[in-house]
Amino acid sequence: MIESKFLSPRNDAAFRHTFGSERYKHILILFLNDILGFEGYSKIFKVTFLQTIQDPDISAMKASIVDVLCEDSNGVQYIIEMQVAPDKGFTKRAIYYASKAYVHQMDKGEKEYASLKEVIFIAITDYVVFPDKAAYKSDHVILDKETREHDMKDIAFTFIELPKYTKGKSEKLANRIEQWCRYFKYGDNTTEEEVEKLVDPMIKGAYEAVSRFNWTKEELAIYEAAEKREMDYRSQMATAEGKGKIEGKVEGKIEVAQKMLARGKSLEEIAEFTELTIEQINKVKNECDQNTT
Repeated sequence: MIESKFLSPRNDAAFRHTFGSERYKHILILFLNDILGFEGYSKIFKVTFLQTIQDPDISAMKASIVDVLCEDSNGVQYIIEMQVAPDKGFTKRAIYYASKAYVHQMDKGEKEYASLKEVIFIAITDYVVFPDKAAYKSDHVILDKETREHDMKDIAFTFIELPKYTKGKSEKLANRIEQWCRYFKYGDNTTEEEVEKLVDPMIKGAYEAVSRFNWTKEELAIYEAAEKREMDYRSQMATAEGKGKIEGKVEGKIEVAQKMLARGKSLEEIAEFTELTIEQINKVKNECDQNTT
C-alpha cells in the first residue's frame, strides 16, 4: 500500500501544527471566517495566539488544555478543539473552556463587566455528540425561551460532527464548510491529483500544511506519538467497554439466580437456565442466606 502524502488532519499534533502555529495562521483565519460565516465588517483579518492552559491547577491533565486559543483584533476569543475519541462530558468541558476564557479576561486587567468580549467555542468531533440532531453542523447560543431573541451574545458554541457528514470525497460540494468537512474526514486518504481537481484553491494550503514532505523528522515523530496515544486510548476504551458488557451480563444472571432461589428452584435448574456454574450459584445462595440471618 502506498503511503499517503497527507497526514491526518484529525491527529492532535497535525491539528495544532496547522491551526495553532504562526506559520499557518492564514489557514486558521480562513477556517474561522468560513465556519462562522463572517463577511464584510465582521470578517477576521488578524488573530493573536493566547496561552492554551485554561486552569494551572490541573495543567498536567489533557482535559485542561485546548488545542487552539486565539483572539482577533477586536478582542473576541476563539477556542478551537479537535476531539477524536468519544467523551461523554465533552459538552460540559466546552462550557468550562468558554467560561474560563471569558472570566480570564478580568484577570488580564479588564475591570468592568461591560468591557468583556465574546468567546466562541468551535469543536470538530470524530464521533456523534448530539444523536438526536441530523445536521453535521450546529450552532448553540443563549436565547430568550419565549421570544427566541438572541440578547445575550457573549458565549457561543459551534459543533461539527464528522460522522454526520456523509458526502463522499469525490462528490460535488455546496460550500467551503463542506470543503473543510471533506478535509478533516478524508484528508489523509486524498491524493495530490484529487486535491488539484476537487479542492477550493483557498483551502489547498491546509492540505499542504499536512503534507508529510513539509514536516521535519522531529515533527513527524511527534505526529506518530500522537497517533500511538490515540490508538492506545481507543484500545483501552474498547477493552473497558467489552469488560463492562461482560460484567453487566453476569450481574443480570445473578439477579435471575437470586429470584429463582427465592422460588425454591434447584441448583441444577438455575444452572441450566442462567448458564452460571453450580459454584457461582452456591456463592449466590450463601450470600442470600447471610443477608436473611
